[in-house]
Amino acid sequence: MDAKLFCQAIVKFISGLIMVGVLIFLPAGSFAYWQGWLLMGILFVPMFIAGLVMMKKSPELLRKRLNVKEEEKEQKTVILLSGIMFLAAFIVAGLNFRFGWIVLPDWISYTGVAIFLAAYALYAEVLRENAYLSRTVEVQQDQKVIDTGLYGVVRHPMYMSTLLLFLSMPLVLGSVISFVITLAYIPIIAKRIENEEKVLEDGLPGYAEYKNRVKWKVVPFIW
Repeated sequence: MDAKLFCQAIVKFISGLIMVGVLIFLPAGSFAYWQGWLLMGILFVPMFIAGLVMMKKSPELLRKRLNVKEEEKEQKTVILLSGIMFLAAFIVAGLNFRFGWIVLPDWISYTGVAIFLAAYALYAEVLRENAYLSRTVEVQQDQKVIDTGLYGVVRHPMYMSTLLLFLSMPLVLGSVISFVITLAYIPIIAKRIENEEKVLEDGLPGYAEYKNRVKWKVVPFIW
C-alpha cells in the first residue's frame, strides 16, 4: 500500500467530512437536523468504501481523483462557481431547517436518498469503465477514447451521475430553496464540458470522430 497516498486520501476525507458537517449543522443551529445526518451517511460511507476499493485495486485512479489542481483557466472559474453554489445550498438548507421556511414531507428526503444511491452506483460504474478519469481537464499520456458501455450512450456519463448526485442532495436535506440554487450546476457544468471537449478534440486522437458517433453529452435524447 502507498502510505503517502493513503494519508492524503484520509486527510481529504476527514477535511471534507468536517467541512460539510459545519456547513449543514452550524446554520441549522442544532444537531437534531436528521436530514443532515442522513445526507452525511449516504455521502461519506460510500465515499469511504470507494476510496478503499480504489486504494487496493486502482491506486493511480485514486491519485487522479484526489488531484484538483486545474491548469485550464476556464475550469478555475467553474470550480469557483461550483464552490459558491454548494456553500449557498448547504447553508440555506440549514437555515431552512432552523426557521422552518418551507417544510417538505419526509418522503421527499427518502426519494432523494434513492436517487442519490442510484447515481452513486452510476458513478462507480463510470470509474470502472474509464481508468483515465481525472478531477482535472487534461489529456493524459497514452490516453485513448473510451466509447463502450455508458460512454456509448453519452459522452460524459460522469457528469450525468454528478448531476443526479448534486440535484438529489437538497432533496435529502428537505430544502426546495436549496434545490433551486443547485440548478445552477447545469449551466456551470455546461461551461466545463464546452472547454473540456475543446481540450480533448485538440489533444486526444479520435475524439472528434467519437463526438460524431455519440450525439448526446449528458442526458440521452435531451442534452
